[in-house]
Amino acid sequence: MRAVVINGTRDVSVEKVDDPVLSGPDGAIVQVTASALCGSDLHFYEGDFAVSGLRPGHEVVGTVLETGSAVSRVKAGDRVLVSPVFGCGKCAGCHAGNGIDCTGGGLRVLGSGPDLPGGHAEAVEIPVADMALMPIPDDISVDNAVLLTDALPTGWTAASRADIRPGATVLVIGLGPVGLYALQSAQVLGAGRVLAADRVPERLAMAEALGAEPIDASKGDIAQQVLALTGGLGADSVIEAVGHDATMTAAINAVRTSHTVSVVGVNANFAFPIAAPLLLIRNVTLRFTTAPVAATWPELIPLIRYGRLKPVDVFTHRLPLTEAAAGYEAFADRTDGCLKVLFDPTR
Repeated sequence: MRAVVINGTRDVSVEKVDDPVLSGPDGAIVQVTASALCGSDLHFYEGDFAVSGLRPGHEVVGTVLETGSAVSRVKAGDRVLVSPVFGCGKCAGCHAGNGIDCTGGGLRVLGSGPDLPGGHAEAVEIPVADMALMPIPDDISVDNAVLLTDALPTGWTAASRADIRPGATVLVIGLGPVGLYALQSAQVLGAGRVLAADRVPERLAMAEALGAEPIDASKGDIAQQVLALTGGLGADSVIEAVGHDATMTAAINAVRTSHTVSVVGVNANFAFPIAAPLLLIRNVTLRFTTAPVAATWPELIPLIRYGRLKPVDVFTHRLPLTEAAAGYEAFADRTDGCLKVLFDPTR
């Protein structure tokens, strides 16, 4: 079969690789229908984490081809959502759909290492299928199904962990897909006012169209602009969806005293300096979160089904898998208005 391979910094190819095989009785083979590029994939592409021969891709939907003898939740022929985050599949955390809380084998993320090839491919093997797979409801579109495998759950979780109170002022920093979904989730959770910060005009325009007040980060310090807009108080809840040192610092400086910063941006700096005395004196809650993707589906699917949450269309580029290198380049460089890339492995 064909699969995307990252061989080094900005070195992407589509190669012939062995077809996936079941790793155990609790696994499943999924034929990929669609897979998307995520901002966290860029850490491998840009060389933040040195890799060679990595097969990426963790936003995946497809059709089950084969299951192990212990799998009961899905069967061959089912269209499925794939959770990219899972653990042993047997402990209490895994039974709740939260691989982050796994106590029986540790967190695993699809497409993050050589022992767990990802879904930018024609097919993928998914261990612990009963935890990581769920049949796609008939009323959920393919686009929304792909979004439910990471971007939407991450935005939802970011907002859920930001302690948003009814009528609150919420700041979202970073208006990629996760940030836009955090914005929409904050509105669903009762935010009265949403401030939305980014440098890209098209993203600021999308946020404004969704009812947020845009903050152009290219025109000055984000925190200072927020303080000016809030009478010096700061935002009640801040969601950081970028992961850069500067945006994380801005989030901490922009939050109101005794309120919460929720970080879902992936920061690769193990030496990031946190101003502990400032957080202590200001009584700030600072949360970092990897979304428990499968655990969010019982909440998000009804919100989509009944129109309470209408995920904005973020797929600006739809490409065959064979054009993966061009997709990665456009996504990394934000050329041609690229916001998110969807790969079709059948083309």
